[in-house]
Amino acid sequence: MAPRSGLRIFLDSSVIFAAVLSPTGVARKLFHLAEAGLLKLIVSPNVLRECDEVVRRKSPSSLPPLAQLLATAAVETCPTPTSRQLATAKVYVKYLPDAHVLAGAIHASPDWLVTHDKEHFLKVRAESKLPFRIGTPGDLIQALKDEFVS
Repeated sequence: MAPRSGLRIFLDSSVIFAAVLSPTGVARKLFHLAEAGLLKLIVSPNVLRECDEVVRRKSPSSLPPLAQLLATAAVETCPTPTSRQLATAKVYVKYLPDAHVLAGAIHASPDWLVTHDKEHFLKVRAESKLPFRIGTPGDLIQALKDEFVS
């Protein structure tokens, strides 16, 4: 059975930054899958703002590739999360900037939240009662492979 297409994937800024800096990395593969119409990539306004700030600070020459990557993959921006969604996120993530990211994911209702943040997000996945999976780009790719062969 082929894997279902159209999975909704909420991206943390760490994944976007990795995709910009590494054209051959796993994070970039997610953008290729979105470009092919197999995934729908979603971010919150907060994630976009954070990504822009990090790229401007750490690699300003990567701003044009960032813009192209987001446009080519047709990355969707969800609305700003509500205060209630932020309160729910704070139950799982105490660090406020990452709680805002999680609130955005809660608002977007994705199938996955994909991140490289081991300290705040990847620890949460085992205890989370959230309606979506949390993992790294590699975790998502592996899940797609597993679904394809099952």
